[in-house]
Amino acid sequence: MAALTVSLLGGESSGKSTLAHQLTTQLQGAGIQTVLVDEHLRSWCEAAGRAPHAHEQADLAREQTRRIEAATQSGAQVVVADTTAVMVAVYSEWYFQDTSLWPEALAAQRRLDLTLLMGLDLPWVPDGLFRDSAQVREVCDAILRRELQGAGIGFTPVYGQNEARLQAALRVVGARLGMPLVSADPAWEQGTGRWSCENCSDPDCEHKLFTGLLRQRGLGSEPA
Repeated sequence: MAALTVSLLGGESSGKSTLAHQLTTQLQGAGIQTVLVDEHLRSWCEAAGRAPHAHEQADLAREQTRRIEAATQSGAQVVVADTTAVMVAVYSEWYFQDTSLWPEALAAQRRLDLTLLMGLDLPWVPDGLFRDSAQVREVCDAILRRELQGAGIGFTPVYGQNEARLQAALRVVGARLGMPLVSADPAWEQGTGRWSCENCSDPDCEHKLFTGLLRQRGLGSEPA
């Protein structure tokens, strides 16, 4: 049986790495063979002591894809990818005005089973190394939405602080695995017949919260 591939996307300081590690640990603790693929771009930057140049971006994107595809052949039931080539394409567009990485990155993204998009409800925190600003995080988020929606690639936004965010992700992954991974669903308000916006990770609902965001930032049409 092929591994379920779960990718986490989002701008800088949006909680990707933290959630990827939490999700991997939780799934492994539930007896589900899970492999984590770390962000190659981050490791490369730390080793080089600098951000990559424009001509280095394509190789970084392809290596991230290669590592994810290799993990799917490891015999694991679930592969959790702390970002994909899509994030490299985002940075190439924003910092270098280079959109050439998008076709290959989106093609690789289509081959993955689940795309979790990090909400921007976490505070932006500088890392003293490569993070730029909260404003850049928002721009990257808008570019991600534009490209994923334009390519017809489904994604599930994930919100919440600490445990709440992990629980939201586990509900989505559990639904695809066909098994409950949380004891209760806190998003449903008992007896009211409606979802609680504080915990909701429904993409259709979430898109309404971002009406006009892309247009406001001049990055394309607003979400459908």
